[in-house]
Amino acid sequence: MSKTAKEVVKSFYQTDLIHNIEAFSEYLHPEVELNWNSSFGYNKKGFDDIKTMFKEMSSSFETFRCEISHLLEEDGMVTVRYTYVAKTIERPDQEEVIAHFIAIWELKDGKLYRGYQISQQGDTSQENLKSFLAS
Repeated sequence: MSKTAKEVVKSFYQTDLIHNIEAFSEYLHPEVELNWNSSFGYNKKGFDDIKTMFKEMSSSFETFRCEISHLLEEDGMVTVRYTYVAKTIERPDQEEVIAHFIAIWELKDGKLYRGYQISQQGDTSQENLKSFLAS
């Protein structure tokens, strides 16, 4: 039985991407395109760009995990709201909020194909962090 689009997206974000670079071939379509609006501006990333980004992050982070607060699927599109939390090389005993994201994914052949993502730097205020907790 094949996974639903929602299950594929959830599984991708729950994978330890900085320690499992091979996972990109499992989850990302070879022609993946991520349109990313961040607090630093617009960026478009393809398969190799995304893989390289996570590979480079592995030199800065001991751990890097995703906390999903919302995961919605409609008409084959999956929206995920999440926060990346990490332990840095400099402070391996303390987890830090790195950034908050919302992404919308279209899948093709059971893999992430077209993504539209917005991100901002981590905000650790109590009010903000509460908004990311699943009810």
